[in-house]
Amino acid sequence: MFADRWPRKPMMYAAALVAAAAMGSVFVAVALGHVVLVHVLVAAVVEQAASATYGAAASGTIRRLVPPEGYTRAIGYLQARDQAVQIVGPTLGGALYQLARWVPLLADAVSFLLVAVLSKAIRADLKPEREGPATSFTRDLAEGLRFVWAEPFLRFVVVWTAGINALLGALYFHAVFASHAQGASPSSIGLILTLAGVGGLLGALAAPWLVRRIPAARIVTGASWAMVPTAAGLAFASRTWAYGLLLSGVSLIVPSVVVVLQTRAVLTTPDRLLARMGTVLGTAGQGVAVLAPVAAGVLVAAYGGRTVALGCAGAFAGLALYATARAGLVAREAP
Repeated sequence: MFADRWPRKPMMYAAALVAAAAMGSVFVAVALGHVVLVHVLVAAVVEQAASATYGAAASGTIRRLVPPEGYTRAIGYLQARDQAVQIVGPTLGGALYQLARWVPLLADAVSFLLVAVLSKAIRADLKPEREGPATSFTRDLAEGLRFVWAEPFLRFVVVWTAGINALLGALYFHAVFASHAQGASPSSIGLILTLAGVGGLLGALAAPWLVRRIPAARIVTGASWAMVPTAAGLAFASRTWAYGLLLSGVSLIVPSVVVVLQTRAVLTTPDRLLARMGTVLGTAGQGVAVLAPVAAGVLVAAYGGRTVALGCAGAFAGLALYATARAGLVAREAP
């Protein structure tokens, strides 16, 4: 919320430095052999809070750094970056850990320092537009919630994003739990997640090209319906490579929709509310995803993997019906 009131570049710079300091302290502790659990937990909380602050401030910068015709490409590249990190990160972390336990922590701290340097180097004016005197945190939060709920398109984004994140999380962990129950090796289970990550990366790279050539409403409805048979296919998969390919197909589809919705959300929202809008949408999307591992484990244990996958397919169908009913709204929001 403060990112809509305070200068964004100093917030990004300071948040990156705080995250670097938090991870740097853990690196020092591990390197010296004086690791305390409470210290590690506190450092993790500080790093997450700093990252969230950085993300909130950065969510309001696209409009200042990129012309409107470039929003789609910029958001697509950001999606591709996130997917690439998910693929490369675990492997790189494992390789660095083989050198020494403290090396991945040092690399993490250095990466935050690099982010701070790059944030400091931004020349554009990232100060948010202000209207009226500064208000309290709770008032800013309430204003952001009211704005998102008052905009029919943003309400659609909240519902669709939260639903998709919850279902995708459930499907990912269903595939992991089902594969483990069938005796799959850790490397085979890792293959599932790698294939899904590769699908997401390819989908993010292709998203700007698709968005320029296919109407926005058709992308949202078509992708929503395409997830239904993919989820249903997981109910009848019995090999890890099949799980991986099916999840890769879902991951390939989602980025185009995300690019469409995020681009239009930026265009719909006034500059002074961009950070609050991003926080509300991000919280709605990620909040339900946190429960996915527990929910997937409980449901698979209680009803079996096939039932859970078919239930997810039914829920995807419900979201697809909702997206179809709101297709006109998406088309009206198109630039």
